[in-house]
Amino acid sequence: MPGCSADDAVRDQSPDADAPAGRPVRSRDFALFLTARAAARLGETMLPVALAAGLLHVGYDAGAVGLAMAAPLASFVALILFGGVFADRVDTRRLMIAADLARVATQALTAALFFSGHVVLWQVCAIGAVSGAATAVFQPGVASTIPALVDDVQKANGAIRVAESVMALAGPALAGVGVAFAPAGGVFVLHAGTYLLSAVCLLLIRHRPQAPEDGRGRAPGGKQRPTSVLRDLQEGWQEFTARTWLWSVIVIWCVLTLTVWGPAVPLVAASVVDEHGPRSFGLISSALGAGTILGGLLALRLRPLRMLRAGALAFAGFALYPASVGAHLPVPAIALCMAVAGAGMSFWGVMWSTSIQTQVPTAVLNRVSAYDLAGSLVMLPVGQALAGPASSLFGTGRVLLGSGVMTLAVSGALLAVPAVRRLRRADAPEDR
Repeated sequence: MPGCSADDAVRDQSPDADAPAGRPVRSRDFALFLTARAAARLGETMLPVALAAGLLHVGYDAGAVGLAMAAPLASFVALILFGGVFADRVDTRRLMIAADLARVATQALTAALFFSGHVVLWQVCAIGAVSGAATAVFQPGVASTIPALVDDVQKANGAIRVAESVMALAGPALAGVGVAFAPAGGVFVLHAGTYLLSAVCLLLIRHRPQAPEDGRGRAPGGKQRPTSVLRDLQEGWQEFTARTWLWSVIVIWCVLTLTVWGPAVPLVAASVVDEHGPRSFGLISSALGAGTILGGLLALRLRPLRMLRAGALAFAGFALYPASVGAHLPVPAIALCMAVAGAGMSFWGVMWSTSIQTQVPTAVLNRVSAYDLAGSLVMLPVGQALAGPASSLFGTGRVLLGSGVMTLAVSGALLAVPAVRRLRRADAPEDR
């Protein structure tokens, strides 16, 4: 990869040189977890198509689509820190199963609304908020589950990224066909089914993670110490702020979500559906999924010494996601740009997830992961809610082109932080 040092190049030529081999990625429990993540991702990638096409069909505009997408995210961000605390206090697997079942109910209720033909925006937003709350309970446990199931965390993250990307490839296309030939409610029925499959897979996992003996709230032997939620949150915050590379990335990411991710997701969806139809949006979104498959495969093969530096360089390609639509390129050109954007985003995602899961102690990993998720997404609902007004004021094309420029600025800012640029992978020998 351009910009990598000689150390990085040496490591890239030996992908398995430092990979641990105690608990392999090819195991029954990890296969079940992989299936659960893939199933949930299939439904999640169908959701933007269903919301955009369904709401536009009943007369709502791009601003309404943005609000509908912002509602679950706002709820998620508001509750994710408490989700991290719960994940450290109770059985993580059971917590994730309960969250999946709650999301089955919310998507079934949304399907009923669209089938009825009487779709009210505030009701869609309210149901989305409940779904976001369930996701906030679910998500922190993912960070600690992966290193509990396998030793080679990067390879596991790469495998999950590839599996999720395959589903992202199929999901929008399936949703596009679905809304073109059937009511949007049918897509939400399928979405509910994906969460049900995820819950079943998690239920079948045999592994029971051991409580950390030195962790907050648990004494040796697994007995729970009485601690307050406030103290748990404070300890998680201290661990989060103690790592410059961690909090600095989140600060930069707030700028990205406000100026790029927030407005781009609803505006890209609404713009493409408006100009080219839902089938074209499904095709373009599938191209983005194909790119993320490529990024995941690269993450399986390459083991850069400085993971975040390599990831930041790759993420610059994501600028093509909003810029290609903002420039009103033809659908085939947009699809190609989406593939490049997806590869860069996916590679960065694996490098970032692996860095957190291997650099942060297990005893506080769930709470630190919750702070990571909250900080990464705190400005996203704001950006999505402002998508409509910004589009009306400046024009959709200009907003998307500006988002592309900001993506390049964010990539440069990540590389400008020494703690981010110089962070070495956890399994790197000191003399390399």
